[in-house]
Amino acid sequence: MKSVKITLAMAENVKQFVNTVSKYPYDLDLRSGRFLIDAKSLLGIFSLDLSKPLVLEIHNDNCDELLNDLKPFIIK
Repeated sequence: MKSVKITLAMAENVKQFVNTVSKYPYDLDLRSGRFLIDAKSLLGIFSLDLSKPLVLEIHNDNCDELLNDLKPFIIK
């Protein structure tokens, strides 16, 4: 499992993010504080506090292509 911090500041970013992660067959979760939701759930993401960075948990170790696709959202 890998984890990266991401930001989804605007509603359009959330839509792009969900479209991107939905292409991948493995499980992805988003964590905000004590809340954990499915990263492929548009409504679930909007239930989180998007003003703060989120932690994306990728349940696959071979995810380099996904990380490359998510570069615009990843916080360095």
